[in-house]
Amino acid sequence: MTDAPLDDSAHEGGLGSRLNWLRAAVLGANDGVVSTAGLVVGVAGATESRATLLTAGLAGLLSGSMSMAAGEYVSVSTQRDSEKAALAQEKRELREDPEAELDELTALLSARGLSSDVAREAAVQLTERDALRAHARVELGIDPDDLTNPWHAAWASFLAFTVGALLPLLAMVLPPTAARLWVTVLSVLAALALTGWWSARLGEAPPGRAVLRNMTGGALAMAVTYGAGSLLGAAGV
Repeated sequence: MTDAPLDDSAHEGGLGSRLNWLRAAVLGANDGVVSTAGLVVGVAGATESRATLLTAGLAGLLSGSMSMAAGEYVSVSTQRDSEKAALAQEKRELREDPEAELDELTALLSARGLSSDVAREAAVQLTERDALRAHARVELGIDPDDLTNPWHAAWASFLAFTVGALLPLLAMVLPPTAARLWVTVLSVLAALALTGWWSARLGEAPPGRAVLRNMTGGALAMAVTYGAGSLLGAAGV
């Protein structure tokens, strides 16, 4: 019984972490679809050259995926540094004033619904087992053995963006010239409907509005870039 608050916290933290990773992957793929679709559709408005479209698409894919990976690496590295600093501070507080930390852990467990006596007993047992781990999980919501990994985040973002970007790129360069634009537009809208639906499901929100919003944004991006490409192509730029 006394282990339940700690175990529940770890379970909820692990589930939340997995959902965050999955949500980041869906959004990364969505970014890959939209940004690459806007790029290749814009270039298609200016030229019919398959080689030019492929070059532009690959450049967009690589630059976008590397940018996503670098941004995620920096962001998660900052989070990891913050987690390490919080653990170091907690370790110092445990060393300098263990009684106050025991009282704090008791109060935290009591706030989760345990009676004062049970919360005190649980706090004492958890502290005797591993004081730092108990405070890290209950107070900070951190698992000392499972800190965020910036390299995992960077690779996940790189792969998610790349997978998303490949769809509009292949849809643009593989079909015949007369069909490539419509194949790309329809493929992109279908992919955006799927990522919108998934993002809504992960956020426990109604999917209809998210799907419509996602598809509208993608369609607008392609329309704007195609119009700009057509104007530049007509001007001979």
